[in-house]
Amino acid sequence: MSADITGDYVESGFNQRLGFGARPALVVVDFVKAYLMPGNPLYAGVEPALAAAVTLVDAARSAGIPVIYTVVHYERGTEGGPFFRKVAALQNFVGDTEAGEICDELAPRPGDPVIRKRFASAFFDTDLKQRLDDLGADSVLVSGLSTSGCVRATALDAVQSGLIPIVVREAVGDRAAGPHDAALFDLDAKYADVVGLDEVLTYLRDLPSRR
Repeated sequence: MSADITGDYVESGFNQRLGFGARPALVVVDFVKAYLMPGNPLYAGVEPALAAAVTLVDAARSAGIPVIYTVVHYERGTEGGPFFRKVAALQNFVGDTEAGEICDELAPRPGDPVIRKRFASAFFDTDLKQRLDDLGADSVLVSGLSTSGCVRATALDAVQSGLIPIVVREAVGDRAAGPHDAALFDLDAKYADVVGLDEVLTYLRDLPSRR
């Protein structure tokens, strides 16, 4: 986005900083193989985002914060609703498919929750909010795919649920630069803090001393 647009937003009262929370959880949104499989209709060329997400997850584990995963999943023979009909590529996530599996590089460890969802937001029609409440979380670090879709919806619902959303810039990705950049701009202006990976890693390293 141009400096003029950013300046206009700032002068109008947007782009305020929420800051990091004291009790974060990391939510890894739909980092599944479909987006990394050339030839799949969902392939998005997001290998750099995957590498950043691996670094982020490792840092979160070192800091001792919870890591929660989401995947999109539809049972065979069930109606997926308008969202399912709108996006034909969601057929990748009917039943247990390789395309719907979390990338091997980010494989959950025993005890890591994996939340199955049917819609864009990780919060909608799931128990994510209850899990975060049970953990005492006041904020969520958000990584995942895609920036303009499920990441944006998840960050929006996080702030509407009273949590501070921190979207990690390098650890989210989309199939095209335009939607990706527009989503990050809008999130940072209104709903979340979009923060670079290096700053997040420093925050996670300092987190034990803050506690």
